[in-house]
Amino acid sequence: MVADHLSEVFDLVEVHGLVSGGFAARGPWVVRSPIEDPLKLLAMVCGRTRLTADGVDGPIELEPGDVVILNNRSWLEHEGGTGDGPRQEITPEENFTRLVGADRDIDDVVIGIAVDINPAGRALLQQALPPVGHVRASAAAAANLRASLDRLFDEVTGNRMGSAFAIRQYGQLLLLEVLRAYVDQAELPSGWLRLLADERLRPALSLMHAEPGRHWGLEKLAQAAAMSRTSFAERFRTVAGVPPLTYLNRWRMLLAQRALRGGDVRVGSLAGELGYASESAFSTAFKREVGESPLRYRYRVRDELSARSRSHQSPSVDRAQ
Repeated sequence: MVADHLSEVFDLVEVHGLVSGGFAARGPWVVRSPIEDPLKLLAMVCGRTRLTADGVDGPIELEPGDVVILNNRSWLEHEGGTGDGPRQEITPEENFTRLVGADRDIDDVVIGIAVDINPAGRALLQQALPPVGHVRASAAAAANLRASLDRLFDEVTGNRMGSAFAIRQYGQLLLLEVLRAYVDQAELPSGWLRLLADERLRPALSLMHAEPGRHWGLEKLAQAAAMSRTSFAERFRTVAGVPPLTYLNRWRMLLAQRALRGGDVRVGSLAGELGYASESAFSTAFKREVGESPLRYRYRVRDELSARSRSHQSPSVDRAQ
């Protein structure tokens, strides 16, 4: 079985997809809105639209099942529909009332998905994706994308018991399908997503992920990839955007952040598990990469998680209704 490094990354950076709005429109229409989420997906359930955003040279034509990835963009505008008369200006709604009763044979239906991710993951994903990415449902690699989008739409509009839970899960699965399809359709920029897709480097990557605390040298990693040391180092830097040992250190820091968020492991023990000679060496590396000491990170993140949990327990209107 091929090592599933993408699942490892999803677990570490806590990637979730949260449906953040949507609408169904009939006749000429236009949407103009700011983008508040650092990473957002815009999915065309049915119909067609022409989308523009800051950083886009010209309109992107979206067809049924297509998804656009908006990476750190500040605004978007898209228009669609046919017929006479002025375009109606639409504001996407969080409670999805415009989606209930939509006719897929007539209406244009759009769903927005905010990618909820921890700060470490946000930096990784934003670095690995272009400002705007277009995933086409018509491509062979996107065979499962359309099915995931249809299931998500059915939950959003079905008003069924457990729909809020299902929407969160399908939103996450849709993001996974989008990334899978995008890897096969586009020329990826240097970064971890391109690295995960590189078959030549996968054996070396598997070694680092399986034993992150081991003192890996370039020679051993190059042997695993069946390459010379120089060729391996050059290819790794080109694909990942950083040298192999820099990537290894960053991977260790992601593992450390997960351990500090979710358990009571001692910092000294964690340092040893991740291959550092001392707690002070680990703390220095952690602060250099994350911007604060391991203990300060643990207390801050736990306070934030506790505050978020309290806010979720307060009375609120279910966004899926």
